[in-house]
Amino acid sequence: MDERTLKALVSAGAIRKIEIIASGARFHIEASTANGAVTAETRKGKVKTWVTLDAAARWVRNLGIGGARINLTHWQPTQRELPV
Repeated sequence: MDERTLKALVSAGAIRKIEIIASGARFHIEASTANGAVTAETRKGKVKTWVTLDAAARWVRNLGIGGARINLTHWQPTQRELPV
């Protein structure tokens, strides 16, 4: 789900909680709605990721949400990415 749609859901009060999830050396966002969890995506439909936790938190804050859960279970800060 892209940023514009997520902002609309936040405005409508449809987002129950936001989770910042670490995977490897990157972070992504999952939002919980009444219909299940949705992942933040780019406009091209790929999963939106951030390199730093503060960048992901800033993005969540810009959505209009003041709190988020952080899941660092699979965080590997020294992991290098494979070239795409």
